[in-house]
Amino acid sequence: MDNTVTWFEVASDDPEGAQRFYGGLFGWTFERAEGPIDYRLVGRPGVGHPVGGLYNTEGAFPSHAIFHVQVADVEETCAQSEALGGKVLTKVIDDGAGTDFAYLRDLSGSVFGVFHRR
Repeated sequence: MDNTVTWFEVASDDPEGAQRFYGGLFGWTFERAEGPIDYRLVGRPGVGHPVGGLYNTEGAFPSHAIFHVQVADVEETCAQSEALGGKVLTKVIDDGAGTDFAYLRDLSGSVFGVFHRR
């Protein structure tokens, strides 16, 4: 499934409000993920696994929604992005649970994420 959008993330300083909004609008369900941050796994009716996440920014940065592309190698993808004129916004981050990820910016300024599960 490499090079496929397989995850999305909604980041909000009001996760309870975002949960009510998206749950009411799309029927999404939310389950708190284990770990030190307030991250909620998003479920979709009829799908037996999480399809996205809701992250509590706690006001540390603006609320946003982005898509994430699963890749074979996050560092290599970051290097390829820069070679094509993109910008790496974060170095590779290990989430401590088996996933490496990074945030990138494309040529028009749109932000997206890339990740690899080990």
